[in-house]
Amino acid sequence: MSDRCLFATPKAHGFSRANLPAGRKRVLAPAGAIRIFPLIFFLFASPALFAQKNTLRLAAAADLQPLLPPILTAFHQQTGIAVEPSWKSSADLATEIINGAPFDLFMAADMSFPQRVIDAGKATEPHPVAYARGTLVLWTRNDSGVGALSFSSLSSPAVRSIAIANAQHAPYGRAAQDALQHLGLFPVTRSRLVIAENIAQAAQYVDSGNAQVGFISLTSALTPRLRADGHYIVVPQTAYAPIVQGAVVVRDSANAAAAQRFLDFLRSPPIARQLAARGLEPIH
Repeated sequence: MSDRCLFATPKAHGFSRANLPAGRKRVLAPAGAIRIFPLIFFLFASPALFAQKNTLRLAAAADLQPLLPPILTAFHQQTGIAVEPSWKSSADLATEIINGAPFDLFMAADMSFPQRVIDAGKATEPHPVAYARGTLVLWTRNDSGVGALSFSSLSSPAVRSIAIANAQHAPYGRAAQDALQHLGLFPVTRSRLVIAENIAQAAQYVDSGNAQVGFISLTSALTPRLRADGHYIVVPQTAYAPIVQGAVVVRDSANAAAAQRFLDFLRSPPIARQLAARGLEPIH
């Protein structure tokens, strides 16, 4: 095949540089190159597009941060689907999704914030999918000077600061406030509360010594670092409403099937046992 069959010259189409008006002369790309360019673009762009399509964007409550990363890795190894998590308070994540943030799956620390997403028309399910139940604990560093940790010790003047997550933004913070009220300790401790944005930050406050004791999630208390640094007692579950954690697939998600697949993976018996070992009671 001759070059003429592969590339059309400007002259063959009735054009030449001499025929162009003054000031309008420019290099004309061969027609074959114009046809090849979209193919080249597709070949270079498709890996990025493929990777984006196979990345699940997860909006995850802060209490999941200590235990979920190895489970995300296991899911990726088994399915080839990578998961990109964003850890924040359930309230912040719900607001972002309602405002159009491009998440595929929302895993909250309770059922009320996923329900807000549903009520805003931003979820595929009519109801949140319950996937676990959380546990609230009272934790302190071994060197905090508190002595024997108990709920009655919170009323002592020796306990000058108590970390708690924001009750307006974090379900664990709401549970901690309810527990203090139930135990009759809220009036005496209110002025000593150190408010964190979410439950993960509450754990940071008390572990760093910025608070002497703190109401944190069992998922945080069971991490190797906090196990080594301190000790905890479990808050009676009768002192607060159950922390049933729910999830929803975000409406118009390009990865809705992958999101549902991850939820099924999360509730599979082997993964459910991992959740239980790390502080989240599975819900079947």
